[in-house]
Amino acid sequence: MTETPNPNIIDADTLTGEMRPIRRAVLALGSNLGERMASLQGAVNAIADTPDVWVTGVSPVYETEPVDSPEDAKNYLNAVVLIDTTLAATRLMDRALAIEDAFDRERSDVENAPRTLDVDLIVVGDRRNDDEFLRLPHPRAAGRAFVLQPWHDLEPEAEFPELGPIAVLLEKVDRSGLSRRDDLLLEIQ
Repeated sequence: MTETPNPNIIDADTLTGEMRPIRRAVLALGSNLGERMASLQGAVNAIADTPDVWVTGVSPVYETEPVDSPEDAKNYLNAVVLIDTTLAATRLMDRALAIEDAFDRERSDVENAPRTLDVDLIVVGDRRNDDEFLRLPHPRAAGRAFVLQPWHDLEPEAEFPELGPIAVLLEKVDRSGLSRRDDLLLEIQ
C-alpha cells in the first residue's frame, strides 16, 4: 500500500481535527564525513524538534566499516532512533531529506558515496511503500549489521516486517566491521 495522496479522497483528520494514529518508526543515522558525531547529534535534535514526532529511544553509537562504498571511504558512525509519530510516512521522508540537507548532504551518482549525514526510514508502523521516493520497509536494512545491532540494543524483541525477529536476522549478518563506541553518547533533548 502506498501513501500517495489521492485527490479524490478528503482527509477526515483535517476536517474533524482528530489525531492521526500514532505509529512506531525506526530511523537509521550514519555519517562518515566531517564532524561525524556532531552530525548524528544534530540529526537526533532535529528529529526531536519535528512537530508530531516523539523520540522514544536512541541507540548506542557504532563505528562501522563502509559497506559497498568507494575504496577511499572512511568509517561511519551509526545509530538508530526510535520515534512515535502521527506523520504520514511520506512527510517523515520529507523531513529526513530536509535534515540531511541541513547538514550539507551532497548527493551523487556514486552508490553509497561518503556523506555528512544519512537519515534512513527503516520501518514506519506497518506501512508498505515501493516507489522511487520511498521504500518501506527499507529494502536493505534487514541485511545490515549497522542497522540491526543498534536497533536490537533498543528493542531486543523487535520484528522486521515480514522477515521476523531482528535478533534472528542479526545472527545471519556479518558483524566483523562493527564496533560499539561507548565513549560516544547521543542525547535526547
